[in-house]
Amino acid sequence: MTSSSSQPQRTGGQLIVDQLLTHGAELAFCVPGESYLPVLDALYTVRDRIKLISCRHENGAANMAEAYGKLTGKPGICLVTRGPGATNASIGVHTAFQDSTPMILLIGQVGTDFMEREAFQEIDYRRMFGPMSKWVAQIDRTDRIPEFIARAYQVATSGRMGPVVLALPEDVLSGTAAVADARPWQRIESAPAPEALSLLSQMLGEAQRPFLLVGGSGWDEATCNQLQRFAGTQHIPVGCEFRSQDLFDNAHPNYAGDIGIGINPKLAERVKASDLLIVLGARLGEITTSGYGLIAGPVPAQRLVHIYPEADELGRFYHAELMINATMPAMTRALAALPKVTREESNAQVVAANAEYRAWQGRKEIPGKVQMWDVIQHMDRVLPPDVIVTNGAGNYTTWAHRFHRYRGFRTQLAPTSGAMGYGVPAGIAAKALYPTRTVVSFAGDGCFLMTGQELATAVQYQLNVIIIVVNNNMYGTIRMHQEREYPARVYGTSLVNPDFAAFATAFGAHGELVESTEQFGPALERALKAGKPALIEVRIDPEAITPNATLQSIRNAAQKS
Repeated sequence: MTSSSSQPQRTGGQLIVDQLLTHGAELAFCVPGESYLPVLDALYTVRDRIKLISCRHENGAANMAEAYGKLTGKPGICLVTRGPGATNASIGVHTAFQDSTPMILLIGQVGTDFMEREAFQEIDYRRMFGPMSKWVAQIDRTDRIPEFIARAYQVATSGRMGPVVLALPEDVLSGTAAVADARPWQRIESAPAPEALSLLSQMLGEAQRPFLLVGGSGWDEATCNQLQRFAGTQHIPVGCEFRSQDLFDNAHPNYAGDIGIGINPKLAERVKASDLLIVLGARLGEITTSGYGLIAGPVPAQRLVHIYPEADELGRFYHAELMINATMPAMTRALAALPKVTREESNAQVVAANAEYRAWQGRKEIPGKVQMWDVIQHMDRVLPPDVIVTNGAGNYTTWAHRFHRYRGFRTQLAPTSGAMGYGVPAGIAAKALYPTRTVVSFAGDGCFLMTGQELATAVQYQLNVIIIVVNNNMYGTIRMHQEREYPARVYGTSLVNPDFAAFATAFGAHGELVESTEQFGPALERALKAGKPALIEVRIDPEAITPNATLQSIRNAAQKS
């Protein structure tokens, strides 16, 4: 910081906003609250420099900020009021934590003179957010605002990225201080040691069936390009962890598919049979490892190289033969520069893995008049390669994950945390950041109504996202598990839904209803030309619960067991 002796007096609200400008904030999401009015007033002054999107629910605002963090690698900014506002926003914070996404949540707080009395909407945010954030703090002095905001940016973006939560007492925001701004935040990189790269190169030379598993955060377009160069040079098949499929071009000949829920059985066997598994950026959690069964633990059967930007994550459960603490830019540059290794039948492994992936993408017939495979194929034909596809959680996501091909970095936005309601706000955030790109948000009928009110936000700010609601009148994933565990004892999972197309129209958006496959193409064309946010309700047969099974087949199998 520079000297503060000649600094003007600024309110805490002005200091908050000036620090956001210092650190490069261009977009923020909020639900307004009286507890942080000084910040809102300061944002008004710089409304030509920081765009503020006011949302209809803090869940939506927090998910938009998280999506911004995913798209840019910079902290998404979310502002909410105390108490109910903060608790509503906690879903987005949890997603940012599990997905390792940089995000800063700013919460209005009761004045310091009322604290520890359970004042109106008072919560101890250190205790509330401690387990699901990288750092939680309360700024109790106006003159320390630059310090705290600067630290929030550094913590959110360093090592394993994640969310930071700052509480802002009302009297701190209305108070004044003559203090200098902090310096802009800096991205911190950790690079692999030469000895580690030498050993990795040796292990590559000794392997006959290597496999590369990639995931996590901290990527950008350049790192993805370096990754493709490394995989292509070394003839290694590549799999992407759950909901990180856009890290590697799905049309690339080295692509082998996604590794997570509903994994291709042949891909699972390929991972198990590999004699060198290089894990780049992925945490190796429950979903990626199929309940810690895909890779034996704690000592894997195959040689394991685990590369991750946070040292504390390395060796957490899996004891890799080689562990490298490195960020993705530094690591992919080093990998791309490694000398080419020659091994027997190396290209055959790549060709076979890619052929298995393409076969896994083959057409699947489901009950009913709407064939979701054909819907996805039509989208892939008519939409541009850089289309951003978002989704929340539910069985409907299988169609996008398995049958759509993600062609470039951050063309996929989805929560690895499994949070429902993510797709709509994520799509709105993507459209706010990239207004000229096509954005399609998938949602189930249960998923959509958790954040569907954000259609009003899309209409208000003219963010023309296309929402596809896959409607089967149930919480489909839970119903599927219910039939497996308690066949024919259906309880609590059925839904009665509105007319979603009419719902969209009521918000001022464009609405379409699709009840047969041939109706989808014209409906999508009209949505693309609508000049406003659009919603396409696709009604599918309730029996079509997955591409491979019906509810009846699941029930029959459970009753026989």
